[in-house]
Amino acid sequence: MMKVLDLPTPAVVIDIDAMEKNLRLMQSRCSETGVGLWPHCKTHKLVPVLRRQLELGAGGATVAKIGEAEALLPSGVRNIFIAHSIVRLDAAPRLRDLREKLDRLVLAVTSEAQLAALEKVIEAAGIEVEMMLGVDAGLGREGARTPESAARLAERIRDCPRMKLTGIYSHEGNSYRRDEPDLEAFANGVHTRLMEYRSAIGGDLPLWPGCSVTALLMAGKEAVKVVRPGAYVFGDLSLCESDPILPWDQAALSIIATVIDLPDEHLALIDAGSKVFSSDRSLAGLCGRERDRRHLTVTKLSEEHGFVTWTEGAGPAVGDVLRIIPAHVCTVVNLRSEIYVAQGDEIVETWKVDARGCSV
Repeated sequence: MMKVLDLPTPAVVIDIDAMEKNLRLMQSRCSETGVGLWPHCKTHKLVPVLRRQLELGAGGATVAKIGEAEALLPSGVRNIFIAHSIVRLDAAPRLRDLREKLDRLVLAVTSEAQLAALEKVIEAAGIEVEMMLGVDAGLGREGARTPESAARLAERIRDCPRMKLTGIYSHEGNSYRRDEPDLEAFANGVHTRLMEYRSAIGGDLPLWPGCSVTALLMAGKEAVKVVRPGAYVFGDLSLCESDPILPWDQAALSIIATVIDLPDEHLALIDAGSKVFSSDRSLAGLCGRERDRRHLTVTKLSEEHGFVTWTEGAGPAVGDVLRIIPAHVCTVVNLRSEIYVAQGDEIVETWKVDARGCSV
């Protein structure tokens, strides 16, 4: 069998045992608290991974786009939430087809303007669907900005004959760059804000928060019925270093790159640049960190080169193969056509990235 460090580079590798630990950790927390897990598949985009999440007990899947949902149907998933603002009429036949293949299709409403457009799409599709009302938990992206605007939006949804208001969702992505150093205090603040929206809307709507940073803490809080984490499946610098939510040795995805030059005594160039890492950086401004020699950091990228620097310890030699944990795992996966699967140091499988580029 081929060894991880013998792969042609650059390559992306999943440590299957570390991934399994991550999947079991999240599912165990959800099962203990009676909370449903609908993992966000924009992170992994892989049928085998979603299939494993479902086997362990996930109740459904969250996706960003219709194309992701379509690509991941071979996993056997029966319940899907599309957590994105759909407005185009050309989505109607695809939504109709999806609805026929699923037990539950859940869509997002994020504003009154978006709802007006979505209502026409649903009418053209000729379907009835569950709706999640999006609220802003501090990120400042989509969703109602105040409890009062959320209440008005809820009434609009309830007036739509083809829509059933199912719950309230958020993406508390501001947790990645939060001002509050205490993660539990931050999660409590998010939950308080969500409960304010829920109270204004009326009824007993469930909450569906969605972020890997806060998911373990949100599971078990009042009215939280589903969590929708994504990056937890693999981990990255955000989850294993900046926050950290996962132990370093549970960072399951790494970029394999070769040192191709040593321009000066404190700089090494590798054969993986922004076309492999993406342009995302960690809270500390890093593009990646070497998994085993953690003093080696990827601090800059051009398209085909990564800049590796160090301030202490020994530097690498030309020809050294490095195993690097990226800053943000989701974007790395979407840049690959295939990913290698390793058990220990041996490659055991190669997986096609089923939903790669499914941004429509």
